[in-house]
Amino acid sequence: MEKFIRLDALVAPLDRANVDTDAIIPKQFLKSIHRSGFGPYLFDAWRYLDRGEPGMDCSKRPKNPDFVLNQPRYQGAQILLVRENFGCGSSREHAPWALLDYGFRALIGPSFADIFYNNCFKNGLLPIVLPAEEVDRLFGECEATPGYRLAIDLPSQTITTPEDRVISFEIDSFRKECLLNGWDDIGLTLRHADEIRRFEEAYRARHPYYFVEESAA
Repeated sequence: MEKFIRLDALVAPLDRANVDTDAIIPKQFLKSIHRSGFGPYLFDAWRYLDRGEPGMDCSKRPKNPDFVLNQPRYQGAQILLVRENFGCGSSREHAPWALLDYGFRALIGPSFADIFYNNCFKNGLLPIVLPAEEVDRLFGECEATPGYRLAIDLPSQTITTPEDRVISFEIDSFRKECLLNGWDDIGLTLRHADEIRRFEEAYRARHPYYFVEESAA
């Protein structure tokens, strides 16, 4: 997965609490195990005025002008401000896939559903938990300031606002290391590729009868 070290990006505010994973990526799109292609259907029921189905050309669908991500000032946002319990509901990993495929690299909110929170880290999406009053302040600043940006520095665990106000955040040290190095579960395993290879070779030598190749026809 892509490394996350620093991000200076436009912010979009999603001012809704208890956003579940079916709202993030509706169930009819869960037909692929590939991590790409979900971005056009992110928040599908809110972004569009019709019902989306897999394979639709979303560029031709009628958009809801009242939905925040359809507003011109938030186009290209890579940081999403959210409210409490974001990502609740089913455990579908497609939810962080859709957020990433749309272009988001970080989420900032007062709380996240546990499984969704864990899935974010496994896919290179940084969920940052801040006190509710701090999140309220960021929402207010973002909505009052067109082009509002935040600078996230993962090594120092800080967020810097346009007024140079620095906000610190907590993150588990192991998850931080994985993001900084771009290690998902497969990447973590491949760090031990040489040891795995040596084990396989030794195992094959001890038990050759498990590996008898069929004679060529």
